[in-house]
Amino acid sequence: MTSMQTPTHTLKWPNPHLDMAAFEAEGELMLLHLGPQHPSTHGVFRIDLYLDGEVIVKAVPFAGYLHRGVEKLMERLTYVQQTPIVDKHDYVAPMTSEQALNVAFEKLLGVEVPRRARWLRSLFAELQRIASHLLALGTLSIDLGGALGGGSTLFIHCFRERELIMDLFEEVTGARFHYNTHTIGGNRHDVTPEWAAHVRSAMKTILARLPEYDSMSIDNSIFIERTRGVGVLDGRLALELGVTGPNLRACGVDHDLRRDAPFHAYDEVPVNVIVEQGGDSLARVLVRVREVRESIRLVEVLLEGLPEGPICSYRPIKLVGQVKIASGQAYAAIETPRGELGTFVIAGGGEGNASPYRLKFRPPSLHSLSALPYLLPGATLSDAVTILGSLDPIMGEVDR
Repeated sequence: MTSMQTPTHTLKWPNPHLDMAAFEAEGELMLLHLGPQHPSTHGVFRIDLYLDGEVIVKAVPFAGYLHRGVEKLMERLTYVQQTPIVDKHDYVAPMTSEQALNVAFEKLLGVEVPRRARWLRSLFAELQRIASHLLALGTLSIDLGGALGGGSTLFIHCFRERELIMDLFEEVTGARFHYNTHTIGGNRHDVTPEWAAHVRSAMKTILARLPEYDSMSIDNSIFIERTRGVGVLDGRLALELGVTGPNLRACGVDHDLRRDAPFHAYDEVPVNVIVEQGGDSLARVLVRVREVRESIRLVEVLLEGLPEGPICSYRPIKLVGQVKIASGQAYAAIETPRGELGTFVIAGGGEGNASPYRLKFRPPSLHSLSALPYLLPGATLSDAVTILGSLDPIMGEVDR
């Protein structure tokens, strides 16, 4: 095998545009298609890996197996009809997708959300964050496989506690997965004192069981060996690629929209931003594990200070074409469990201005996956699944 072509830049990370012609045709470089059938690639994501033995030389990711054309579909749906559609984007934290969409619509309409509704949105978002991070930790343990005895123990433990949160959402909305609970001007569903008591009980249970997760993951020597120094993401590169959320904070970059650009009730409830150094797979896990504890604290604070009052300031929706926006454009972004989820809307489309002219989403998972061509070269094949799992992508928002 001949030497790689010299990168055109002076940065330290690998060149993702490596020319395969730089290698001898008779060499032992092998092309391996990882996914989309592989369970760790979520069944809809493929990475072409060029291997020199067990070492990855080049990685080429391919989205496109879950294309739903949602952004184009939004031009044909009314503003009223769009909220349940985005539930399928980040299907692990669907309420946050609803929030990002409706905040953009509220900006265009000039609608002010009632204080109780803003607090409820933050409360639901933190519960979604806990459930999402539990799923991320559990599925990563499965990705590590035999190194953790199959990883099934930690996976089942995480699902056990995640079910408690799903029960809470079902009690409020009647659904366990796709909620359609947020609307223009606030929320559709209010909470009761009995529900608040159930939340406190669930948070107490989860907090008491977090040491079990630590013992099986960040305190487990095998887990540490499989993740420490694996898939190191440089902070400068992360910023260039638009990586946000836990994956950015794991690189030592102190950035969180809940604190830096407060939305909902975060201007009243301070957030302790979790930051780790190293930028490797272990650091990304540490951020999420510690964010679970912070989110439990925030849930308790939000429950304690939940104000009284209405939960929606917009007039009741009776017709699907009732909301009309003649002109204007707006961008709204919130901090989801995966980072900055943005919605850019240009109004003035559809019949009677009841639909947007254009609508564009800024999904954090897409930006995280854009780091794979830089993270995988130099790693071994067994580490590829670890790196992908540590990024915690949700394919529904990647290939929307």
